[in-house]
Amino acid sequence: MNRFQKTCPVAIVTGASRGFGRAVTAALLDRGWAVVGDARRASELKTTARELNSTQLIALPGDVTDPSHRDALVGAATTAGPLRLLVNNASRLGPSPQPALSDYPARELSAVYQTNLFAPLALIQAGLPALTDNAGVIVNLTSDAAVEPYPGWGGYGSSKAALDQLSAVLAAEASTVPVYAFDPGDMRTEMHQAAFPDEDISDRAEPESVVPALLRLLDTRPASGRYRAADLLLSGVRQ
Repeated sequence: MNRFQKTCPVAIVTGASRGFGRAVTAALLDRGWAVVGDARRASELKTTARELNSTQLIALPGDVTDPSHRDALVGAATTAGPLRLLVNNASRLGPSPQPALSDYPARELSAVYQTNLFAPLALIQAGLPALTDNAGVIVNLTSDAAVEPYPGWGGYGSSKAALDQLSAVLAAEASTVPVYAFDPGDMRTEMHQAAFPDEDISDRAEPESVVPALLRLLDTRPASGRYRAADLLLSGVRQ
């Protein structure tokens, strides 16, 4: 017997074991969603699943750059119920500390793009039929590094800039499915600490404080586009 009600909306959240992905997963579970969440670190994902303690969470360890893992994510989601949300949250920062582009190792840059651009597109392609049938939503996590030329952020930032453009073109092509490039801003996460290994980042926002901005997108469904959490939290979404 399926442990989920077929009417329960289902979300795929990548990078669900910690940081913003964990916070989004917890919020969706609280709203009655079923969530298929993944992470590369199986032990962390297992700990998160135990702490969240929800029968509505399907925890699938794996790497989003692995085609068989992506198939497993979509298969689990569509079996659990109507897939109505895909959150491409999993990201790779690259080397820490981050190198200048003149010194950026080609293999590392390729790995950043595989995780931050190619894997999200492949997961979108796999899930789009179900998302279309179920009036779903796609959320791609972006960054201010996609639009600002911060020294040292050439690898990560350019991959997110490409994801922004991918999101915009996809929205124009698949007009029945809202596509949001969502910039959460600086947060107190492990990845952000790795970007600034010698700095105190305790003044950054906790991921949980940013989740209401994403939920507002889901609740109001404005036009597809790029949205900053800070703007959503301050003034709301303009339809």
